[in-house]
Amino acid sequence: MSQPYTDPAAWYATLPSVFVSACMLLTDAEDRVLLVKPNYRPGWNFPGGIVEEGEAPHDGATREVAEELGVSVKAGELLVVHWAPPTRERPRAIINFMFDGGVLEDPARIRLQAEELDEVAFLPWDAAAPLLPAHMAPRLAAGRLARENRCPVYLPGEPLETDG
Repeated sequence: MSQPYTDPAAWYATLPSVFVSACMLLTDAEDRVLLVKPNYRPGWNFPGGIVEEGEAPHDGATREVAEELGVSVKAGELLVVHWAPPTRERPRAIINFMFDGGVLEDPARIRLQAEELDEVAFLPWDAAAPLLPAHMAPRLAAGRLARENRCPVYLPGEPLETDG
């Protein structure tokens, strides 16, 4: 006699979960990359943030850019998928989706969200890289490569070193 099927809700409750974030790679007419400086953590970042429940990553990136920069930019092609393992501070893995936001033709349209951001800057690629936290920095080169080759890049995160 066969076993009864597992209740879908019970089965889904046993599966691991992850956090999801999404961001955009935006540049200006001089091919400088746009970074934002959050006021709630150290380092700079790409415009974007946590994807809301039920929201698709590309819609989350579009929404976050509108909230943070006050500009309407539709998320373009997927550039990078970056998986990062749990950390001491973050109890679950996180998957970040980076989308191409293209060239922002009129940077004067930017209206910075003062509640979350202190600064915004267009920076040369080599100057932007050291401003990013170490775990995010690989996204910059991967995003540039993906944009040039029109082929997404997958970045697997590295597990934490264990003590001892």
